[in-house]
Amino acid sequence: MYRASLVAFSDVAPTTHVSVFVRSQVDLDEAIAGVREHPGLVLYTLADPDLRAKLVTACDEIGAPLLGVLNPVVDALSEHLKVPAAWKPGSQHRVTSAYFDRIAALDFAIAHDDSALGDRLNQADVILAGVSRTSKTPTCIYLAHRGIKAANVPLIPKSEPDPTFFKAIERGVPVIGLSASPSRLAQVRSHRLQVLGADKTPDYAELDQIRAEVAEARLFFDRCEIPVIDVTRRSIEETAAEILVILRDRGLDVG
Repeated sequence: MYRASLVAFSDVAPTTHVSVFVRSQVDLDEAIAGVREHPGLVLYTLADPDLRAKLVTACDEIGAPLLGVLNPVVDALSEHLKVPAAWKPGSQHRVTSAYFDRIAALDFAIAHDDSALGDRLNQADVILAGVSRTSKTPTCIYLAHRGIKAANVPLIPKSEPDPTFFKAIERGVPVIGLSASPSRLAQVRSHRLQVLGADKTPDYAELDQIRAEVAEARLFFDRCEIPVIDVTRRSIEETAAEILVILRDRGLDVG
């Protein structure tokens, strides 16, 4: 919330001090000592009511403005749900089945990165397809943090994907195509070649070649009735959000 709010103050570069996992009086004393040394706006999310009260008192003595960033949301939820809030330190980070689902999804994304073959594709919640450098891998990793098992299949010029890809489609695994403008792909690929020190594959970053790849991929998506997301001007988060919308529209429970 703090970082998102700072976007409205682009000309300001504040110094940030962070105290995490404040769950005891000793932890709180250290945090308050930091506020005394560097007084400023204090944003907090303390769950323990006693620690909250002591922080409020200390900041009042120091003269540091204070804001509980979750309080308005929790209060609104409590009023709407007609249920009092049950604050418990660390509840957000409990090891639950959802946590293990996220870990399993991360393992899946890493193990099924590029050309995931065999019956493993059938285990995916979604398959992302696209030409090289259309952000398939980072999007899969991001989705995994939401507990979604995402595999990705690269589209190779003048080559059909492995038959297991089409079998996964027949079995109902949703496939979403990722595309980008040829000029953007040329820029990204050129940079990648420079980083890798690879100069033996000039066609990889050649604009006309990329235009042909993108056009071929678009025809493939149309033929297979695969929805397409243009990632040219989208962040990974925006792409993932659009994927979640598509999956929900298909009736899938993706949280």
